[in-house]
Amino acid sequence: MATREYGQFCGLARAMEMIGERWAVLIVRNLLNGPQRYTDLRKGLPAIPTNILSTRLKQLEEAGLATRRALPHPERAVVYELTEYGRDLEPALIALGRWGARTMTEPRPGEAITAEAVAMSFRTTFRPEQAHGATVGFEARMGEFTLHLQITDGSLAVGPGMHPAPDLVIERLSGHPIRELMSGSKTPTDVLADGSVRVEGDPTLLGRFAEMFRF
Repeated sequence: MATREYGQFCGLARAMEMIGERWAVLIVRNLLNGPQRYTDLRKGLPAIPTNILSTRLKQLEEAGLATRRALPHPERAVVYELTEYGRDLEPALIALGRWGARTMTEPRPGEAITAEAVAMSFRTTFRPEQAHGATVGFEARMGEFTLHLQITDGSLAVGPGMHPAPDLVIERLSGHPIRELMSGSKTPTDVLADGSVRVEGDPTLLGRFAEMFRF
Protein backbone atom coordinates (compact mmCIF):
# COMPACT_ATOMS: atom_id res chain seq x y z
CA MET A 1 0.00 0.00 0.00
CA ALA A 2 1.46 3.38 -1.02
CA THR A 3 1.20 5.44 2.17
CA ARG A 4 3.28 8.08 3.83
CA GLU A 5 5.52 6.54 6.46
CA TYR A 6 6.48 8.51 9.54
CA GLY A 7 9.62 6.57 10.30
CA GLN A 8 8.77 6.17 13.98
CA PHE A 9 8.29 2.98 15.98
CA CYS A 10 5.03 4.19 17.51
CA GLY A 11 1.50 2.80 17.55
CA LEU A 12 -0.03 6.18 16.79
CA ALA A 13 2.30 6.65 13.82
CA ARG A 14 1.31 3.23 12.48
CA ALA A 15 -2.37 4.06 12.93
CA MET A 16 -1.97 7.33 11.04
CA GLU A 17 -0.20 5.49 8.22
CA MET A 18 -3.34 3.36 7.83
CA ILE A 19 -6.12 5.91 8.34
CA GLY A 20 -4.40 9.30 8.25
CA GLU A 21 -4.98 9.98 4.56
CA ARG A 22 -7.78 12.43 3.70
CA TRP A 23 -11.28 10.88 3.77
CA ALA A 24 -10.12 7.53 5.21
CA VAL A 25 -11.56 8.11 8.68
CA LEU A 26 -14.91 9.24 7.27
CA ILE A 27 -15.12 6.11 5.13
CA VAL A 28 -14.52 4.04 8.27
CA ARG A 29 -17.17 6.14 10.06
CA ASN A 30 -19.73 5.32 7.39
CA LEU A 31 -18.85 1.62 7.36
CA LEU A 32 -19.48 1.47 11.11
CA ASN A 33 -23.17 1.52 10.11
CA GLY A 34 -22.78 -1.78 8.28
CA PRO A 35 -21.98 -3.01 4.76
CA GLN A 36 -22.32 -0.40 2.02
CA ARG A 37 -22.15 -0.43 -1.75
CA TYR A 38 -19.82 1.94 -3.54
CA THR A 39 -22.85 4.05 -4.50
CA ASP A 40 -23.94 4.18 -0.83
CA LEU A 41 -20.52 5.48 0.17
CA ARG A 42 -20.64 8.10 -2.59
CA LYS A 43 -24.05 9.27 -1.38
CA GLY A 44 -22.87 9.46 2.24
CA LEU A 45 -19.71 11.38 1.23
CA PRO A 46 -21.07 13.73 -1.44
CA ALA A 47 -17.89 15.82 -1.75
CA ILE A 48 -15.41 12.95 -2.20
CA PRO A 49 -13.85 12.57 -5.66
CA THR A 50 -14.56 9.13 -7.10
CA ASN A 51 -10.86 8.37 -7.67
CA ILE A 52 -10.08 9.17 -4.03
CA LEU A 53 -12.90 6.93 -2.79
CA SER A 54 -11.64 4.03 -4.90
CA THR A 55 -8.07 4.58 -3.72
CA ARG A 56 -8.99 4.82 -0.05
CA LEU A 57 -11.14 1.68 -0.21
CA LYS A 58 -8.24 -0.21 -1.77
CA GLN A 59 -5.89 1.08 0.94
CA LEU A 60 -8.29 0.09 3.71
CA GLU A 61 -8.56 -3.38 2.21
CA GLU A 62 -4.80 -3.74 1.95
CA ALA A 63 -4.42 -2.65 5.57
CA GLY A 64 -6.89 -5.33 6.67
CA LEU A 65 -9.42 -2.78 7.91
CA ALA A 66 -12.11 -3.40 5.29
CA THR A 67 -13.16 -6.13 2.93
CA ARG A 68 -15.62 -6.53 0.10
CA ARG A 69 -18.00 -9.32 -0.75
CA ALA A 70 -20.68 -10.07 -3.29
CA LEU A 71 -24.26 -10.20 -2.09
CA PRO A 72 -26.19 -13.35 -2.95
CA HIS A 73 -28.72 -13.51 -5.79
CA PRO A 74 -30.81 -11.55 -6.64
CA GLU A 75 -28.89 -8.51 -5.34
CA ARG A 76 -25.81 -8.99 -7.53
CA ALA A 77 -24.02 -6.16 -5.78
CA VAL A 78 -20.64 -5.81 -4.11
CA VAL A 79 -20.53 -4.29 -0.63
CA TYR A 80 -17.69 -3.02 1.50
CA GLU A 81 -17.60 -3.73 5.22
CA LEU A 82 -15.21 -3.38 8.12
CA THR A 83 -13.25 -6.34 9.35
CA GLU A 84 -13.11 -7.05 13.08
CA TYR A 85 -9.78 -5.22 13.07
CA GLY A 86 -11.44 -2.25 11.42
CA ARG A 87 -14.33 -2.22 13.88
CA ASP A 88 -11.81 -1.97 16.69
CA LEU A 89 -11.44 1.68 15.59
CA GLU A 90 -14.93 2.54 16.85
CA PRO A 91 -13.99 3.67 20.40
CA ALA A 92 -11.17 5.84 19.03
CA LEU A 93 -13.46 7.45 16.45
CA ILE A 94 -16.13 8.10 19.08
CA ALA A 95 -13.58 9.81 21.33
CA LEU A 96 -12.21 11.85 18.42
CA GLY A 97 -15.71 12.84 17.30
CA ARG A 98 -16.65 13.91 20.82
CA TRP A 99 -13.51 16.03 21.02
CA GLY A 100 -14.17 17.65 17.63
CA ALA A 101 -17.80 18.36 18.48
CA ARG A 102 -16.67 20.83 21.14
CA THR A 103 -15.96 23.36 18.36
CA MET A 104 -19.31 22.93 16.58
CA THR A 105 -22.22 25.37 16.68
CA GLU A 106 -24.04 25.77 13.35
CA PRO A 107 -23.09 24.13 10.03
CA ARG A 108 -20.68 26.19 7.97
CA PRO A 109 -21.76 27.29 4.45
CA GLY A 110 -21.77 24.31 2.13
CA GLU A 111 -21.48 21.68 4.86
CA ALA A 112 -23.70 18.66 4.28
CA ILE A 113 -25.60 16.92 7.07
CA THR A 114 -25.76 13.24 6.22
CA ALA A 115 -27.40 10.27 7.89
CA GLU A 116 -23.96 8.79 8.56
CA ALA A 117 -22.76 11.97 10.24
CA VAL A 118 -25.83 12.15 12.48
CA ALA A 119 -25.47 8.46 13.33
CA MET A 120 -21.93 9.24 14.47
CA SER A 121 -23.22 12.11 16.60
CA PHE A 122 -25.50 9.65 18.39
CA ARG A 123 -22.51 7.41 19.04
CA THR A 124 -20.44 10.29 20.43
CA THR A 125 -23.20 11.62 22.68
CA PHE A 126 -24.41 8.25 23.99
CA ARG A 127 -24.09 7.94 27.77
CA PRO A 128 -24.02 4.21 28.61
CA GLU A 129 -24.16 4.94 32.34
CA GLN A 130 -27.62 6.45 31.79
CA ALA A 131 -28.71 3.43 29.74
CA HIS A 132 -27.53 0.70 32.11
CA GLY A 133 -30.09 -2.11 32.15
CA ALA A 134 -32.31 -0.37 29.59
CA THR A 135 -33.62 -1.99 26.42
CA VAL A 136 -35.45 0.47 24.21
CA GLY A 137 -35.73 1.28 20.51
CA PHE A 138 -35.96 4.76 18.99
CA GLU A 139 -36.64 5.93 15.46
CA ALA A 140 -35.44 9.44 14.66
CA ARG A 141 -37.03 11.01 11.59
CA MET A 142 -34.84 13.92 10.57
CA GLY A 143 -36.63 15.11 7.43
CA GLU A 144 -34.49 13.84 4.55
CA PHE A 145 -33.44 10.68 6.35
CA THR A 146 -34.41 8.36 9.20
CA LEU A 147 -32.20 6.64 11.76
CA HIS A 148 -32.84 3.66 13.99
CA LEU A 149 -31.37 3.43 17.47
CA GLN A 150 -31.52 0.27 19.55
CA ILE A 151 -30.29 0.23 23.13
CA THR A 152 -29.94 -3.23 24.61
CA ASP A 153 -28.81 -3.43 28.22
CA GLY A 154 -26.78 -0.28 27.90
CA SER A 155 -25.26 -0.98 24.47
CA LEU A 156 -26.10 1.13 21.42
CA ALA A 157 -26.62 0.07 17.81
CA VAL A 158 -27.43 2.88 15.38
CA GLY A 159 -27.65 3.31 11.62
CA PRO A 160 -29.66 4.74 8.74
CA GLY A 161 -33.15 3.35 8.12
CA MET A 162 -36.36 2.66 9.98
CA HIS A 163 -36.55 0.76 13.25
CA PRO A 164 -38.59 -2.46 12.87
CA ALA A 165 -40.42 -1.98 16.18
CA PRO A 166 -39.61 1.34 17.87
CA ASP A 167 -40.78 2.11 21.38
CA LEU A 168 -40.71 5.79 20.46
CA VAL A 169 -40.66 7.63 17.13
CA ILE A 170 -39.22 11.14 17.26
CA GLU A 171 -40.03 13.21 14.18
CA ARG A 172 -38.48 16.61 13.59
CA LEU A 173 -41.04 19.09 12.27
CA SER A 174 -39.02 22.31 12.43
CA GLY A 175 -35.77 23.69 13.76
CA HIS A 176 -33.29 21.39 15.49
CA PRO A 177 -35.21 19.89 18.42
CA ILE A 178 -33.19 16.69 18.68
CA ARG A 179 -29.93 18.62 18.88
CA GLU A 180 -31.51 20.94 21.44
CA LEU A 181 -32.55 17.95 23.55
CA MET A 182 -29.05 16.51 23.32
CA SER A 183 -27.43 19.81 24.28
CA GLY A 184 -29.84 20.41 27.15
CA SER A 185 -30.87 23.81 25.78
CA LYS A 186 -34.48 22.59 25.66
CA THR A 187 -36.40 20.01 27.66
CA PRO A 188 -38.77 17.37 26.29
CA THR A 189 -41.65 19.53 27.51
CA ASP A 190 -40.23 22.50 25.58
CA VAL A 191 -39.94 20.75 22.21
CA LEU A 192 -43.35 19.15 22.52
CA ALA A 193 -44.94 22.46 23.47
CA ASP A 194 -43.35 24.51 20.67
CA GLY A 195 -44.39 21.97 18.03
CA SER A 196 -40.87 21.37 16.70
CA VAL A 197 -41.15 17.65 17.30
CA ARG A 198 -43.84 14.98 17.08
CA VAL A 199 -43.68 11.65 18.87
CA GLU A 200 -45.36 8.28 18.42
CA GLY A 201 -45.32 5.88 21.35
CA ASP A 202 -44.71 6.51 25.03
CA PRO A 203 -43.95 10.27 25.33
CA THR A 204 -42.20 9.75 28.67
CA LEU A 205 -39.42 7.99 26.75
CA LEU A 206 -38.45 11.35 25.26
CA GLY A 207 -37.03 12.22 28.67
CA ARG A 208 -35.05 8.97 28.72
CA PHE A 209 -33.75 9.79 25.24
CA ALA A 210 -32.54 13.18 26.46
CA GLU A 211 -30.75 11.52 29.40
CA MET A 212 -29.03 8.87 27.29
CA PHE A 213 -27.84 11.19 24.50
CA ARG A 214 -26.17 14.33 25.82
CA PHE A 215 -23.40 16.60 24.53
